[in-house]
Amino acid sequence: MDDQYLDAFIRESEEAITELNNSLLDLESDPSDTEAMDSIFRTAHTLKGNFGAMGFDDAANLAHAVEDLLDQMRQGEMEVTPEVMDLVFAGVDQIEVIVNEIEEHGESQTQTDEMVAELRTVLEEGADAAGGDPTGDGGGTDDGGGSGDDSVSIGADIDASEADDRIVHVDIDVGESDMLGVDSMLALEAVEDVFDVLAMEPERAAIEDGEFEDTFVLYLDASDAATVDAELNSVGKIGSFDATDVTDELTTGVTDSGSMTAGATESEDSEEHSVDEIKSVRVDVDQLDDLHGLVEQLVTSRIKLRRGVEQNDLDSAGETLNELDKITANLQNTVMDMRLIPLKKVVGKFPRLVRDLARELDKDIEFTIEGEDIELDRTILTEISDPLMHILRNSVDHGIESPDEREQAGKPRTGQIELRASRERDHVIITVEDDGAGLDVQGIKQKAIEKGVRSPEELEAMDDSAIYDLIFHPGFSTADEVTDTSGRGVGMDVVHDTVTQLDGSVSVESDQGEGTTVSLRLPVTMAIVKVLFVEVGDEEYGVPIKNVDEITSTDAIKQVNGTEVIKHNDDIYPVIQLADTFDVEDAHTNGDGMLVRIRESERQVALYCDSVNSQEEVVVKPLEGILSGTPGLSGTAVLGDGNIVHILDVVTL
Repeated sequence: MDDQYLDAFIRESEEAITELNNSLLDLESDPSDTEAMDSIFRTAHTLKGNFGAMGFDDAANLAHAVEDLLDQMRQGEMEVTPEVMDLVFAGVDQIEVIVNEIEEHGESQTQTDEMVAELRTVLEEGADAAGGDPTGDGGGTDDGGGSGDDSVSIGADIDASEADDRIVHVDIDVGESDMLGVDSMLALEAVEDVFDVLAMEPERAAIEDGEFEDTFVLYLDASDAATVDAELNSVGKIGSFDATDVTDELTTGVTDSGSMTAGATESEDSEEHSVDEIKSVRVDVDQLDDLHGLVEQLVTSRIKLRRGVEQNDLDSAGETLNELDKITANLQNTVMDMRLIPLKKVVGKFPRLVRDLARELDKDIEFTIEGEDIELDRTILTEISDPLMHILRNSVDHGIESPDEREQAGKPRTGQIELRASRERDHVIITVEDDGAGLDVQGIKQKAIEKGVRSPEELEAMDDSAIYDLIFHPGFSTADEVTDTSGRGVGMDVVHDTVTQLDGSVSVESDQGEGTTVSLRLPVTMAIVKVLFVEVGDEEYGVPIKNVDEITSTDAIKQVNGTEVIKHNDDIYPVIQLADTFDVEDAHTNGDGMLVRIRESERQVALYCDSVNSQEEVVVKPLEGILSGTPGLSGTAVLGDGNIVHILDVVTL
């Protein structure tokens, strides 16, 4: 099949699924909404036709069954009940799983027969027949827990009947390791050479980063546990392992994000509704024309520059370089604009997320979005999708109270959550506001003391705003169950880190009993960063100029309790020796030593280097793979001479 047509089919299907979900939500809130019903029917009909045209008959049959059920609802022959809507949503979820599988493998392995049978049964017997498990056992999904079933599946379910052999649970210990992430990655790849890995816990990225305690878990498709024992005993990259056949025990299946759950709880629901990397953008024809014109100018200037150099005409070459400066600046702006994507590409899936979580938690919530046409860079939009989902989950789970609690507090039974986006020059402000219980200041203080984040004396001197900001502290967040008294802080450090890495900021405000507002301030584009280059031994590093307050000599260094510090405006700045931090040999031999004092708003420290060189604008590429998240480094930049320089993250140094 032509990749171009397949890609167009996938992109169109993804947009149709998002549109279908949101129209279904409109219908559920107002069953008399004829405009929503017409949109739903058109979209479902389009999906059915596209699946059929592309030869995906199983998916076409599923879409056809959903379409027929929707048609009965449109004709007034089927009541719009929560149970019927759960079934329709489950059908849409399975369609989404199929599209994801087609994108990844070119085909789908998901069995649709049982989901189609569920839908046909409701068509024949009426709305009362929709009270059971909408997913059945045949691979359907409940991508938001909307059915109220105890067992939550994320993505494509694969139960015991769908594996080629048996499902074997393997607990793997790589043994003593100085590089746990690397050794775990090698062990995982060695297992994949022998068996089909159906799922893993934690997800692959965490395993390859070594982010697990002692062992990680794989679910393998194998003939039996004895076969796994025999094969893995010969894999030298595994220290020890324990293999158990769990085919009969599993009630749910493998997720497309790589975790297998049986009776998952709400807290394990974190990978649902995940937003994939944005892989396509729509470009205005005028922008393409501008790009083409700039490329033509580049070609012309290149010829002029070569001629000037060959003729040793420095005046001509200088003029051409000035032209190239203007052309490349325009080219940069045009390409940046082409990468801009409306926020709705990401937030379009959020109403369904809120609906499913609210239904699972028996809460009444009205969710609204404003400013979804605001545009952001593709990379930024992809990166902030998970933080935004986490903030929304916190609002639904720990912010909005139950209807009875709200009524007792004199509030409407239905809670309000609003996501707003607005543009301020070269930044976008995204705010998530709820009218829930608000943050518990005393609860946060208690947690901060328990975790050793702040002392009681420090907490007493802090105002409420500073107390709220403690939920972003890495030492504050835990993986424990979160209650209202814990200040609902779980995972907010990850939100803070992600936004900060994007050169943005995040803040929280709250009134206890009235609600909470979380605000993200983000750059519109991944702008070119001006950095200060410093030398340490034979190594060169870049420090973002925006983080630098002053460059000074090392004469001001003093020893205080065995620690090197400098004093500035009566404030003490600890000195960080970059040579020690990055284990650089032959340091302090290149220059007399210089101090780069960091802005107090970023971090109250001074960096010790051998010498300070030039300033230059660079494009920072974030670290990927096992290097991602390395303390002290935010990314790399390729210089004009081809050398690669590490860019420092002064906050995590």
